[in-house]
Amino acid sequence: MSFLAVLFALIIEQARPLARGNWIHSTFRGWARWASRSLDAGKPHHGWIAWTVTVIAPAVATLAIHWLLWSISAVLAFIWSVAILYVTLGFRQFSHHFTDIRDALDDGDEALARELLAQWRQVDASELPRSEIVRHVIEYSVLAAHRHVFGVLGWFSVLAALGLGPAGAVMYRMSEFVSRYWMYKSKTPSAGEGASPALQGAALKAWGVIDFVPARVTALGFAVVGSFEDAIDAWRNYTQRFTADAPAATDSRNDGIILAATSGAVNVRLGGEALKTVFSPNTSQGFQAGGLDADQSSIIEPTPGREPEPAHLRSIVGLVWRSVVLWMVLLALLTLARLLG
Repeated sequence: MSFLAVLFALIIEQARPLARGNWIHSTFRGWARWASRSLDAGKPHHGWIAWTVTVIAPAVATLAIHWLLWSISAVLAFIWSVAILYVTLGFRQFSHHFTDIRDALDDGDEALARELLAQWRQVDASELPRSEIVRHVIEYSVLAAHRHVFGVLGWFSVLAALGLGPAGAVMYRMSEFVSRYWMYKSKTPSAGEGASPALQGAALKAWGVIDFVPARVTALGFAVVGSFEDAIDAWRNYTQRFTADAPAATDSRNDGIILAATSGAVNVRLGGEALKTVFSPNTSQGFQAGGLDADQSSIIEPTPGREPEPAHLRSIVGLVWRSVVLWMVLLALLTLARLLG
């Protein structure tokens, strides 16, 4: 049933994607805002309490509803799983940015591409050369695909196999969201409700742990459907550099592994100087946003590979969709084996 739930959710999301600023995502933002206001007193244990209430409570509520519906009808439980996946899983929550920038580059309109990139990530892209536009688009898009598709798919599949329904999808997406949202609110001058360092630290640590295995599964998938030896070599080289250099955040290491594997899989140079974030008082980091935080220092040093060019954007699309097919086939086989067993 997990395979069918994912398949139906992806089809529905492609046909009718959720609008940006929809009431569901607005509710999640309001929930995170309430938790930080009410439970964040600045101490480390307060940060973990606020994180638990914000992330785990919705996941538990999702599980309780799933069990209730399952006790009534398996069909109702299936519909509930599809509905949750529709909200948490899907390409259309970010892919329009990628498509618009790619089309602008294909038309030779680099100014428009810079403007679209700046609007997407709230960054200063005014002086980016063409190759750097492509590089940043690849990095943001690959990480967004991981966080919106592969990571959600992984946590949903594992917990669903344990009888926990779609709780894993909610936990994963909420954990990713609050790790960005609370940091954003603390940096926005007009917010007046920024999260404390303790709360931000708890959210980032929890996100690094939760994304540890999914990030490596995504990297492995890219290696399998791309250039396997080059992807594994880039992954290994990145890990060696990470171990030798000063310790970095776990979430940054997770992102770096994905980008390193992507670089090797399609033979493109990734990594380098990060863009400077431009915070806007009237812009909120929405639930649908995803990918690399633009104001961080570079996640990985430049990798070997060809200079990024628009043709690589098509390679990335193929890489991601082949990975989707790969994991859907594996999920179908596991579902079939479970039914036959």
